[in-house]
Formats: sequence, C-alpha cells, structure tokens
Amino acid sequence: MNKLAWRRTWFQVHKWIGLILAILIIPLSISGAALVWHDQLDGIVNPARYAVTGDALLAPAAYAAAARAALGPDDRIAQVTMPDDEGPVTVAATPGATPPSRGGPPVRTMVYLDPPTAHVLQVAPSNAGLVRFLHVLHGSLQVPGVGRQIVGWIGVAMMISSFTGLWLWWPTVGRWVRGLRYRRHRNTDTNLHYLIGFWIALPLFVLSLTGAWISFPAFFGALAGGGGGAAAPRGPDRAAMMRAKPLETPAQPLDLVVARASAVGRGELRSVAWPTTLSADWTVGFAGGATVKVADDSGIAVAAPSRQRGGVAMLMRHIHDGEGMGIVWQVIIFLGGMLPAGLAVTGIIMWWRARGWKAELAAKQDARRTAG
Repeated sequence: MNKLAWRRTWFQVHKWIGLILAILIIPLSISGAALVWHDQLDGIVNPARYAVTGDALLAPAAYAAAARAALGPDDRIAQVTMPDDEGPVTVAATPGATPPSRGGPPVRTMVYLDPPTAHVLQVAPSNAGLVRFLHVLHGSLQVPGVGRQIVGWIGVAMMISSFTGLWLWWPTVGRWVRGLRYRRHRNTDTNLHYLIGFWIALPLFVLSLTGAWISFPAFFGALAGGGGGAAAPRGPDRAAMMRAKPLETPAQPLDLVVARASAVGRGELRSVAWPTTLSADWTVGFAGGATVKVADDSGIAVAAPSRQRGGVAMLMRHIHDGEGMGIVWQVIIFLGGMLPAGLAVTGIIMWWRARGWKAELAAKQDARRTAG
C-alpha cells in the first residue's frame, strides 16, 4: 500500500471515529476539563458548605455530635473526615432507608461542618450537585454498569484518532514546518481543525491513554507487569465494605478510639471510620497515609500494614486528573479537555461541507452524461 492509499485509509478511520463519537466526545471533554479544578468548582456552586470561619479543629466527637443532631433518627454515622486545607469537616452517614443500588458507591448523607465551631453548614446527599454529576458523566456517561467500559473504549478510539489526525496533518509536499501555517485552506474551520489538532494531538493521546487505563486497570496493569492492575481483584470486597452498615451503637466511645489510635499512629488526624457489620474495627487515618485499626470489642489499637497506593496506576490517575501535577500540566489537560469539543464541531462542519460539494459534483457529472 503506497503513501496515498495509507492517507486515504487513515482519513476514513479519522473521519468516522470523529463523526460516530462526536456526541459522546463533547460531554466527556467538557466535563473532564471542568473537573481539573473540581474543588474550586465545588466551592463556586456550593458556597454555603465552604463558608468556614477558620481552620482550628475540635475533637472528632464534637463533629459527630453536631452531625447526629442534623441527621435523621435512623441514619448511622460512617466516617468523620478532617480537611486538608481550609475546607469544611465532613461527616458521612448511611441513610436509614438505603435506596436500591444502581452501581457505583452507595449514596450517603454528607454533613458539612465549620471546623472551629462544629456549626452545620450544609446537609446534602453524596450523589447530588453539579460536581458529582460531572464526575459520573466523565467516568461512566451516567450509564450504570457498562458506562465505565464505554468510556474506556472511547479512550482507545481517541488514541487512534490522535495518531491518524497527526498523520493527516503532516504536509504531503515540502517540510513539516509548512503544517504550522494557519492558512492551509480557504475555510476558517478547516484551518482551526488542522492547527488545533496538531497542538493538542500529544496531550489528547496521553489523556486518552490514561483514561483507558483507568477504565481497564487489569488489562493495562498486566501489560505494566501487574503494577496497574493490582487493585482490580479487590473490587468486589471493597464494594461490599462500602455498602456495609455502620454499627448503630459501637462498644468503644469515639474519644477513646481516637486517643488509643493517636498513641500508635503518627501525624495529624485525617479521618475516623466507624466499625461496620462486615468489620468490627474502627479505622483511623493520619496524614501521610498511616492507618490504625482499633478493635471495637477490646479497644486494642494496631497499626495497619501500609498499602501500596503508588505505582503506575496511581501515576496514570494523577496524569489524567492533574492532581498534584502542578499548574502547567493542569492548564495543558484543561485545554486538552476543551479543545477536542472544538475539533468535533469543526470536523462535523468539514464533513457536512464535503457532502455538499460532492453532491454538486455528482449532479454536474450526471448532467454531462445526460447531455452527451
């Protein structure tokens, strides 16, 4: 197959990937761009829950008591989480009447508290709000069950689209720098498609690869020697633990649990998770990732083995969402999220215009044949 034949083949692949997936690429791109700064976005759309008066912290029992007063009589507190910065303290509770599961994490009632006063700032379900909607949209297109796999295959298709787009961008005549010129065509949308496509090809390929990796951790983890898929076998157990009911009346008081865990753990207190029907241990987390288990029956505190949360899988997730990657990369992936939506729109315009002139050309050829 010669170069021209390859170009025609890649053009067809690139065109039909863009046309078929455009309606899905646009919401995925925009939601991913917005989630680069999800904490800031959450603060904009939910200002009440971030209306804190300071960062001084009280004992976890004070927050549990304040949250309990705002919860229903059948709700059970599952976890108290301290803020990493100037945000609120959050208390997660399992509702008394748990709705049927549609897949994904169970719905909890979230209570947001002012750190210095334990004043209730907001009470909301964990699946409510714009930011949560965007997370589910970006991760599964709001499709229960198979949505994550659909998003993963879209990522694979976008990797192919990035490669074929770069191939088609490459000038057929002259040096490659000719491709950097803005005016390669008489139509503005075509020039934008060429130029934006070139600059976004590599970031889009990286975002597509990392997105597919997140959707298919076992497959890509095996390719990486097991580092990315180690978490996959724990999926069902973790889901069962998340859906377990917290104990209504634990044997150990919260203050005593925190005191005994602090004698074993190191660093600032970050979270306290209640014992459940599947695990009779309190789980106390400290800054730096250290975890202490406190038995609810005996009160004995033991440092839990550290879990490997790094590796390729975690790196892929950080690359994809920009967490801890610095402002430069966050800006790059923000643009890498927004610009594909523009490429989809300009690609559709180019395809529609081509349909028009091809129809006109066919009509003229038919007229000549008829006249002849």
